[in-house]
Amino acid sequence: MTHPFTLSRRAALAGLGAALATPAIRPSFAQAAPIRVGVLHSLSGTMAISETALRDTVLMMIEWQNARGGILGRRLEPVVVDPASNWPLFAEKARELLQVSRVDVTFGCWTSVSRKSVLPVFEELNGLLFYPVQYEGEEESRNIFYTGAAPNQQAIPAVEYLMGADGGNARRIALLGTDYVYPRTTNRILRAFLNSKGIPDADIMEEYTPFGHSDWQGIVSRVKRFAGEGKRTAIVSTINGDANVPFYRELGNQGIKAEDIPSVAFSVGEEELAGIDTRPLVGHLAAWNYFMSVQSPANTEFLNLWRAYIRNPRRVTNDPMEATLIGFRMWAQAVAQAGTTSVDAVRTAMYGQKVDAPSGFTLEMHRNHHLSKPVMIGEVQADGQFNVVWRTPGPIVAENWSPFIPENANRRRG
Repeated sequence: MTHPFTLSRRAALAGLGAALATPAIRPSFAQAAPIRVGVLHSLSGTMAISETALRDTVLMMIEWQNARGGILGRRLEPVVVDPASNWPLFAEKARELLQVSRVDVTFGCWTSVSRKSVLPVFEELNGLLFYPVQYEGEEESRNIFYTGAAPNQQAIPAVEYLMGADGGNARRIALLGTDYVYPRTTNRILRAFLNSKGIPDADIMEEYTPFGHSDWQGIVSRVKRFAGEGKRTAIVSTINGDANVPFYRELGNQGIKAEDIPSVAFSVGEEELAGIDTRPLVGHLAAWNYFMSVQSPANTEFLNLWRAYIRNPRRVTNDPMEATLIGFRMWAQAVAQAGTTSVDAVRTAMYGQKVDAPSGFTLEMHRNHHLSKPVMIGEVQADGQFNVVWRTPGPIVAENWSPFIPENANRRRG
């Protein structure tokens, strides 16, 4: 599958590379076969609200790279499939990409259940997957590069913020999540972390709902009662996909304001907020490693690139899009360095790759297949953007094996 590629778009994309890579050149492709890039994101179903933008980001980067002469003189060709928010179908589509379409690399997945569905396929067939979303950790595969955050790069700093003076000194925490591996494992880590900080289990509320859940009235009412027992309370949300729209709507319906019960989300960014009235949510929080509102030269280039490609002023950027861009650029650098798309050679070349990211920091890929990343806390604004109210001084190295899970005591980390 390819998108129409007009000369005007090619010129726009080629001219926007100052902070993203080397100067643009006139495309002139060798006679060799194109480099095939798999795109494995849900374009329908409950996760389409989040994943469609990641498909678009990969296609944008492919056009941008082709406008600059491709890689190794070869044109990049996207192969897009739709696993439709169906977790077993992810594995089928991954096998199709690797065995039928013969892709050289794949960018895809959002939920951990989709990633865990495809992981054995990529390991069996020695494929290469770039996974761009925050997750629960507890994994390390030689066939996956994780460009989203591990828990110590998002969840734990966010809860520390809520417990501090700037975050309201919360002493009761409501853990609300979608019922699958990422929220449950993340909340297991957070419960142990909270216990280590003197927060007893009695002051931790934990509830899970199915994908696509829409009736939040009862749960939000229980949160209000939980918060009414005398201790400062905050919500930590690992709710995924389109269930976030009715959840936030119900917070507004029941008058839960950020100054009373702040909510911090790990899976809600600019794209998800674009579908709802955010005025009642002003002051609620999200924890990410990038926000569209970040001021940096690399982010200005990213925004200009996106606007030139998407041509829709309502379409926003977000953290998993930035992570997709970072993964794509590192992969392209590794292929150029290795002189081949061979998975084994590219894997070795990936270690130590660096990118000046739109977040404003230089990020590095480590041998544990995870990035160093900054952490940011943003407050929801009335226009659906985030005001960054806190950030780490620099990137943090990922702990993909959490010290708050006892089984990891003897594992290597970092």
